[in-house]
Amino acid sequence: MPDFLLYALFGGLGVAAVAGPLGSFVVWRRMAYFGDTLAHSALLGITIGFLLDINLNLAVVFCCVALALLLVAMQRQRMVATDTLLGIMAHSALSLGLVAVSILEIRVDLMAYLFGDLLAVTATDLYWIYGGGVLVLFLLKLLWEPLLAITINEELAHVEGVNVAWTRLALMLLIAVVIAIAMKIVGLLLITSLLIIPAAASRRLAKTPEQMALGACLVGCLSVAGGLALSWHYDTPAGPSVVVTSLLIFMLLYALPSKQTQ
Repeated sequence: MPDFLLYALFGGLGVAAVAGPLGSFVVWRRMAYFGDTLAHSALLGITIGFLLDINLNLAVVFCCVALALLLVAMQRQRMVATDTLLGIMAHSALSLGLVAVSILEIRVDLMAYLFGDLLAVTATDLYWIYGGGVLVLFLLKLLWEPLLAITINEELAHVEGVNVAWTRLALMLLIAVVIAIAMKIVGLLLITSLLIIPAAASRRLAKTPEQMALGACLVGCLSVAGGLALSWHYDTPAGPSVVVTSLLIFMLLYALPSKQTQ
């Protein structure tokens, strides 16, 4: 197997392993649009990275985290409905990034950043993916119980001593980090699908939150392997092929008869 294909496989599996558990919380808390907003802001981070000549991954993390903090601050003001605010921020951030790239005449392969360039993953990218992934999983393990508590009932979690505001913010920051490390795998426009579809597919068979998180990891890994195979044999774009494979698994699982109908 060629080295670039091995890098692509390991990179994709690393992202899938992190996106699975985190995506479960995105599905449970109905935060898909929030994930899109952060993903769209990543292009602005890339522009800042090129402009300041700093590591692009760090620039994307910084931009996503800054937008997450801004969203939290604006939500507290309650001047605009949350879904309206997310819509404004998502498309504004993406448009600002595109305009900045054009004005500054930065030579950027927009297709690679928007839709991913999985086959171009390098050894350095793997360090970022696995380093960031281990950090996210470690923090997610520490925050697992508080996150479950606020997902079930925020008021009850507050009574039990959970700092709801900080726990919610921590989840947003973890999503921002995952978006940054997954950028090269499926691209800015498809990152949210890697968070949502495997988790939604796993939900069909899972009986506990832990089962759903592990199942989402498995579906994500199968999607990466299947997408790479599809790209290799039929010369299709690797990132979108991963998403299509994930969709097929989702449709297959939901086509199975549920226990209630048996």
